[in-house]
Amino acid sequence: MEKREANQKSCLRPMPPIIVSCRDKEGRDNALVVGYAANCSFDPPMVIVGVREERFSHHMIEETGVFIANIASKHNKEIYDYLGTTSGRKEDKFKKMSINSRTGDKVNAPLLLDCPVNIECRVVNIVKSGSHDLFIGVVEKVHADKDLVDEKGNINYQKIDYMD
Repeated sequence: MEKREANQKSCLRPMPPIIVSCRDKEGRDNALVVGYAANCSFDPPMVIVGVREERFSHHMIEETGVFIANIASKHNKEIYDYLGTTSGRKEDKFKKMSINSRTGDKVNAPLLLDCPVNIECRVVNIVKSGSHDLFIGVVEKVHADKDLVDEKGNINYQKIDYMD
C-alpha cells in the first residue's frame, strides 16, 4: 500500500467526546469540550485531559485540583457543541443551557447527569506540553448509566450512541 504524508495535528483517532467539568473555589461551575483525553495508567487508574492555559476552566482545575471527565453521546450533541464554542468568561454556561448536574461524590465538581459516563478525578500531576497542559487525574469514582454496566461492574462502551 502506498503511503503519503498526513496532517500531524490530532493524528490519533478515535478521540472520545469528552466534556470536562470543574468548579472554582467560589463555587462557580464551568465545562468545556476537550480534544485530548485518554487513560494513562491502569494501577492506579488515571486519565489525562489536555486543556489550553488560556481556557477559562484551566485555572479552576489548577486551583482546586479536581475535574470530572464526562463522556458525551449523541443525546448531548447540542450541549457539547455549545460548550465547545462558548467561553465561561462570557456567560454562565450551566444556566444558559440548563445543564442537569450535581456535585460529584468524591470531588467538588459538577457531574453532568445527562452524559452516560462520568469520571471523577483528582489531579496528581500537570505536564506542560506544547499547546496544552496535561492534567493527570487519579480516578476517584466512575459513574455510568445503569444499562451500560454489567454484573461485574464493567462498562459496555459499545452501547453508547457516540456522536459522528
